[in-house]
Amino acid sequence: MKTKVTLLLVGIILITIISGCMTTGSTITESMATESPTKDIKVGEASTKTFEGKKILYIDSYNAGYEWSDGETRGIENILNNTGVELKILRMDTRRNDSEDFGKQEGMKAKSVIEDFRPDVVITCDDPAFKYVIMPHYRGAALPVVFCGINWDVSIYGAPYENTAGMIEVSLTPQLISYLKEYSKGDRIGFIAGNTATDRKNAEYYTKLYNINFTRKYHVTTFEEWKRDFLKLQEEVDIVILENNAGITDWDNNEAQAFVLENTRIPAGATMDWMPPYSLIGITKIAEEQGEWSAMTALRILNGTRPSDIPIVTNKKVRLYLNLKIAEKLGVIINPEILKNAEIIQ
Repeated sequence: MKTKVTLLLVGIILITIISGCMTTGSTITESMATESPTKDIKVGEASTKTFEGKKILYIDSYNAGYEWSDGETRGIENILNNTGVELKILRMDTRRNDSEDFGKQEGMKAKSVIEDFRPDVVITCDDPAFKYVIMPHYRGAALPVVFCGINWDVSIYGAPYENTAGMIEVSLTPQLISYLKEYSKGDRIGFIAGNTATDRKNAEYYTKLYNINFTRKYHVTTFEEWKRDFLKLQEEVDIVILENNAGITDWDNNEAQAFVLENTRIPAGATMDWMPPYSLIGITKIAEEQGEWSAMTALRILNGTRPSDIPIVTNKKVRLYLNLKIAEKLGVIINPEILKNAEIIQ
C-alpha cells in the first residue's frame, strides 16, 4: 500500500535536496532517498523495447507554446520515440482559462477522449489535469495514471491512489534566497507573479513549507501592473522572488528586459526557466525532467510494474543562472562558486 504523501514528507525531501551539493555545470542534481523510477527500464534501453499496440494518452493542463508545457512534452516525446507506443496529446488550456467551470468542462471532454482512445496508461501534467480529470473520474480505477507537475502536495486531491504514480513539483526557493542575501542590504523579501491558481499556491506553500514570510506580495494580471509593482518592490523590500509571468497576458520579453535593467536596485531571483533574463540569479526547475520521468514510469507500468509499487518522488534537477548585466547594474561581485556552476546570461 502506498503511503499517503503529506507536507511532512515533502518537507523531508526538500531538506534532502537543499542539503546536497552542486555538480559542475549549469544543472544541479541532488540525490534522493527513494527507489529509482526507472529501475526496470533504463533510459538508453527504452528505444530497444517494443510496446507495439500500446497506447498512452498525455493530458497537458495548459497549452502548446507555454514554455513549461513544451518542456514536459519534449521530455515525454524524447522517451517514447521509437518505443512503438501510440502517443496521443490532449491540451486542456486551463492556463488561459482558469475558471472552475472551464476546468470541469475540459475534464468531461478529457473523459470522453479516454473512453474513445482507450489508453493503456494516462499521463497528466500539472494540477488541473489531475484535479478535473483523474480525481473526479478515475480515482482508484483500473486505468493506470502517471502524474507530474503537481505543485508541492498531492494529498489535497486525496492522492496518491492505488492506480497512480507520480512526481511532485517543488522549488529550491530557500537556497535561492540564501544566494540573494549575499548581495542584499537586508532580509525583507518580496514576491511578484501572475494571478493564477498555481502562482497563489506557490506563494502559500513557500510560507507553509519553508516558513518564508513575504514583506510584500503582488499577484498581477497585466504587464503594466507588473511594472508598477516591480517598482514598488525596489523601495519596499531587499530581495525579490520573480515567480512565473505566464498569467500576464500582454507580457513583452524585450520591453521587460529593458525595464528591469533600467530600474533594478535590489537583487531578484527566478524559479522558472524563462525568468532569469529579468533577475540576478535563477535556480530553476527543468520541465523536461517531469516529462521524462513520467514517460519512463509509464513504460515501467506497461512492462508490468503496478503504479502503487512506484514511490512518489519530487523533481531533483535545477539549472543555475547568473545575469551579468544585472550584476553589473547592481555593482555586485559574484561568488566564484556561482560563476563556476552557472549558465551565464549576458
